[in-house]
Amino acid sequence: MPDYYELLGVPRHAGPEEIKSAYRQLALKYHPDRNPGNKEAEEKFKQISEAYQVLSDPERRHLYDLYGEAALHGMDLGGFGAFDDLFRGFGDLFEDFFSFGRSRRRGPSPQPGADLRHRITLTLEEVLRGVDKEVVITRRATCQECGGSGIRAGSQRTTCGRCQGRGQVASQRGMLRVFTTCPVCRGEGTVVSQPCAACRGSGTVREEKRMQVRIPPGVDAGTRLRLRGEGEAGRFGGPPGDLYIEIRVAPHPLFTLQGKNLVYRATLSFVAAALGTQITVPTLEGEATLTIPPGTQNGAVFSLPGQGLPEVRNHHRGDLLVEVHLQTPTQLSPRQAELLREFLRLQEESPPRDKPARNRQGA
Repeated sequence: MPDYYELLGVPRHAGPEEIKSAYRQLALKYHPDRNPGNKEAEEKFKQISEAYQVLSDPERRHLYDLYGEAALHGMDLGGFGAFDDLFRGFGDLFEDFFSFGRSRRRGPSPQPGADLRHRITLTLEEVLRGVDKEVVITRRATCQECGGSGIRAGSQRTTCGRCQGRGQVASQRGMLRVFTTCPVCRGEGTVVSQPCAACRGSGTVREEKRMQVRIPPGVDAGTRLRLRGEGEAGRFGGPPGDLYIEIRVAPHPLFTLQGKNLVYRATLSFVAAALGTQITVPTLEGEATLTIPPGTQNGAVFSLPGQGLPEVRNHHRGDLLVEVHLQTPTQLSPRQAELLREFLRLQEESPPRDKPARNRQGA
């Protein structure tokens, strides 16, 4: 299969309107009604239609840009088995542009349900261990009273009086006779004269759905989990949509995130940093002891391996990074001030050995 962008003749950064415009021009050129018996034009028409369906859908386009056509294997790209299917899939795009001297009789075609999105906020502790979350969504479900038909029991759909069942109405535009979707039946060719009282003819009703969703350990903020078939109900036998769970991670009072590492800020007195000490630092699972060596400088970072967050796939854990920040005392007792002055005098008389000689000499 050729590259979708090349098929439509657009650059990879093309916007939705540019993609739509390119597709319209090519569809007019290769449409089978304008190329009767031309198998090459027929195949080209199918290819550009598939390319448009992928590139006009943000999610499919993103997958295609990342992984190519292989990422779309198994996804529903319309399942076009005949040109009637093509018109159903792209009818709204074609109707105002094609007029080949005929109209099409169209009955209710399957309509897929809409996808839904729900956001879940996790704590770092929940990210570490994984968690089962109850999700409550409001969605449109198939009406049990009419089975999704929208028709009152004992009644049936009737032929649309406006389009006489064709699903389209004709109008003259200069020398062209243009067929557009019937505004009464919306292209279905039939209407419901006695709608179901429960769903008012829509075939779906509002429902509240509760479900338990397992969130695996290590999920990142921004991760989307897909629950197939848990979106809104389709119509006329169409498949239901999907539910996308979007993960958000709440700020933590002690830690910040750096990939799979946790960062903790430890405050020490300059005396403790100079002499060395042991401190207790918090972790997501309790506490740990960290040895601070003598002479530790402000901003030094120490690592506690395996105390961070896990990877989703292999459960390998990141580290806990402890950043040392030295605190300067602001209120000294007379004795503390005296000791510090003595320390300063001794330091000036005997500079640290690691200082260059020119500093010791005052140069």
